[in-house]
Amino acid sequence: MNPDDPLLRILACPLDKGPLHLLAPEVPEDEALYNPRLHRRYPIVDGIPQLLPSSGEQVTEDQHEELLKRMMSP
Repeated sequence: MNPDDPLLRILACPLDKGPLHLLAPEVPEDEALYNPRLHRRYPIVDGIPQLLPSSGEQVTEDQHEELLKRMMSP
């Protein structure tokens, strides 16, 4: 997914309906969207965001700090 993709402007977290941030992947299969408010990471599989509540992964405080560094501006 491209950081300039207009889709990023309308995608929202399925839990709090707030905006999501694209994470710069360390490896291509690690591409994801992140909700820093809830500390939840949603994977992108084959270019398709997996935005079901059950697809989200809760991250630890240490992981949260690392993910904040990887966030790409929309």
